[in-house]
Amino acid sequence: MAYKPRDHYAKRAKEEKYPARSVYKLKEADQKYHLLRSGQKVLDLGASPGSWSKYALEKVGKKGLVVGIDLNPVKINHPRFLFLKGDIFELSPEEILREANVEYFDVVLSDMAPKTTGDRSGDHFRSIALAERALFLAERLLKPGGVFFVKVFEGEAFPNFVEEVKNRIGPVKRFRPKSTRASSREIFVLTHKKVKDTKNRGD
Repeated sequence: MAYKPRDHYAKRAKEEKYPARSVYKLKEADQKYHLLRSGQKVLDLGASPGSWSKYALEKVGKKGLVVGIDLNPVKINHPRFLFLKGDIFELSPEEILREANVEYFDVVLSDMAPKTTGDRSGDHFRSIALAERALFLAERLLKPGGVFFVKVFEGEAFPNFVEEVKNRIGPVKRFRPKSTRASSREIFVLTHKKVKDTKNRGD
């Protein structure tokens, strides 16, 4: 059956001039968890077609920066937006920092998803691979206390991925936006990078 995008959120996105309905997933999470603030440096992985980057730009304001990465183009013309066309498996953390001319990011967002094939298990593991790459980048690019918010398809490897996020970044919240379609297995994982305790505890 052909996909029909004309639902409530798709119509609303068009009216509010966002490229895709996915913006409301980020907006809902932001309203609940306060992910984005003025002046932040934000990395948007899987940025195309640009809804998340556009919303992030609105939130970070004139002193903020949004860097989008995708294989597909993002049509955003904004002085505080930088687009890097490339494969996230090939771009290194050092390259991203150098191109963005920053030392760290306050927020790493990932709405990346594989092209679904109908093979639920295969799609799940491809989603996990993307989420793990996002985790690798977030671990190296986030400042202490920074936000990591990543989409993943639920399945057998999901619990292990959550444990990896806990161990490498920080405590996890699971979030399923209201705008997510009922048939979708996508879920978002949210965490803040641990701030290392610099006190000498004698251990």
